[in-house]
Amino acid sequence: MVKTQPPRKRAKDDERNFRLLVQGVVDYAIYMLDPEGVVASWNAGAQRIKGYSDAEIIGQHFSIFYSEADRQNGLPQRALEIARREGKYEAEGWRLRKDGTTFLASVVIDAIRENGELVGFAKITRDITARKERESALLDSEAKFRLLVSGVTDYALYMLDPAGIVSNWNAGGQRIKGYAPEEIIGQHFSKFYTPADQASGRPSAALRQAEQAGRYEEEGWRVRKDGTFFWASVVIDAIRDESGKLLGFAKITRDITERRESQQRLERMQQQLAESQKLDALGQLTGGVAHDFNNLLMIVGGNLHNLKKLVGDHPKGKRSIEAIELAAKRGADLTRQLLTFARRQRVNPESTDVAERIKAVYEVLDSGLGGTVTLRMEIEPNLWPVVADTSELETALVNLVVNARDAMPEGGTVTIAAKNATLKDAPHPGDHVVITVRDSGVGIPPDVLSKIFDPFFTTKPVGKGTGLGLSQVHGFAHQAGGTVSVSSEMGKGTSVAICLPRGQTEQSTEQQDTKNIAGTGNVLLIEDNPEVANASAGFLEQLGYSVHWVSDAEAALKEVERDGIDLIVSDIVMPGGIDGLKLARIIRDKRPGLPILLTTGYSEAVLKVGLEFPILTKPYLIHELSGALAKLK
Repeated sequence: MVKTQPPRKRAKDDERNFRLLVQGVVDYAIYMLDPEGVVASWNAGAQRIKGYSDAEIIGQHFSIFYSEADRQNGLPQRALEIARREGKYEAEGWRLRKDGTTFLASVVIDAIRENGELVGFAKITRDITARKERESALLDSEAKFRLLVSGVTDYALYMLDPAGIVSNWNAGGQRIKGYAPEEIIGQHFSKFYTPADQASGRPSAALRQAEQAGRYEEEGWRVRKDGTFFWASVVIDAIRDESGKLLGFAKITRDITERRESQQRLERMQQQLAESQKLDALGQLTGGVAHDFNNLLMIVGGNLHNLKKLVGDHPKGKRSIEAIELAAKRGADLTRQLLTFARRQRVNPESTDVAERIKAVYEVLDSGLGGTVTLRMEIEPNLWPVVADTSELETALVNLVVNARDAMPEGGTVTIAAKNATLKDAPHPGDHVVITVRDSGVGIPPDVLSKIFDPFFTTKPVGKGTGLGLSQVHGFAHQAGGTVSVSSEMGKGTSVAICLPRGQTEQSTEQQDTKNIAGTGNVLLIEDNPEVANASAGFLEQLGYSVHWVSDAEAALKEVERDGIDLIVSDIVMPGGIDGLKLARIIRDKRPGLPILLTTGYSEAVLKVGLEFPILTKPYLIHELSGALAKLK
């Protein structure tokens, strides 16, 4: 049987337990005030927070916890009055401890009534100084962060709500995209995308990917307020709360247009360097091939004269010799084009009137292009002269016009244009004459465009082209100190531009006498190739000279020491440590008045000779040899 306590005993136990509970609380100051505000009870929390023991504070007025200014302003009395009138008073404010230090307090005062009569107040105080400091630090940090974000001008930093609506805006967003905050906040961020991207759903796809993967990154075109485009680097991060709920997106955009353009310029320069290196390598190869081929042609040409004597007037023999001569001439033309591409061809640069050369080519080609092709000229008045080999310039123009005609199987228009231009970004800035040949043909595919200057590369059917026409154009332009460039669009035609440096207006009036002469005297022929030596000796003997042949520089110097040599004919390229040019200089020092003629099919040295010695280019004919010897006389 359960015994029950008498009501009085139970009430006394409850009161005891409540007192123990209140006394044991240390985080809150819990105490009683009488109706006048005098402290009537005191707990452990009050002693910890305010520093007074119960013996020191019970019987004191609670205004002792207020600052002098608050007491003078009557704040303690107002607090009790509000609690008396409204039943409760709540506030936060600074309070005093026993040692005079202050703390930030959260205060609640409840009016206590018994049978409707006020018997006192229950006061609960908590020290919230640390909490407020943390809150203040957080607010200060947030304020600094907002200032940081707002002050960034190189990046557009802003928030989007889950639907993609702009919810804030920084100075970088305004600088990069042109919108003031009041113009863009509340607008959908798809406003920054191009119409094509909007139509394809790119903005919503970006948010969807950011939501699913947590982040979205890309580069692409974006649109400013004024309608202009810029190349943007974009990062979109999904923002979620602690429960994982999507709150929105943080979006960072940077204008990297200049960086992209710089990167593209670097890539173009690297591509140009690679093309230049490739063409230089091809030039070395083709130059070497042309040298050997010229020696073969020299042998063919030299022995043709002997065959002519043997054949006499025999009809079939004469036709065979003519066919051989035609083939040898064609071979010589091919090697000349190869050497022009390799920039090893001996050229005769002179001040050239570009307008006159274009008109001369126009008159030759106008009637020969076919009835479906129209040839036009657009020549700027007062065109500057250039310094170039006239025949090479004309050959380049013919090659370009013929190529343009072949690119228009259904007919069209070929235009030769020339104008003065001052170039700033060219490899050699300054005044140039730009000669352009453009057509309205089928265009050149992008994968073919990078190969068009390669020797023997052609898109024409077999037998319709050698693949050396544009190689000659490339070699001529660079050998003249200029450049050549090509632009083409499929179905709209091709344009080839040759830029040549401006030259002087003076033109050479020197006339060369190339009449054949009958020669007399002893010639020292220096040639390492016996077959070429035999052909050259045949020419010299037909001209009336006595020929003595040696194959190297050492033997030649021994012959020069002997008297009786009237003329030196020497190849430039020879085995051993002394080439033809160096040998010629040694002989000139030993015998200053001895005439020297150098010959070559290809040589690096030929570019360094200048006017120091006359040079005859292989393969040469007997009348060319005769003319070169005449100049020595």
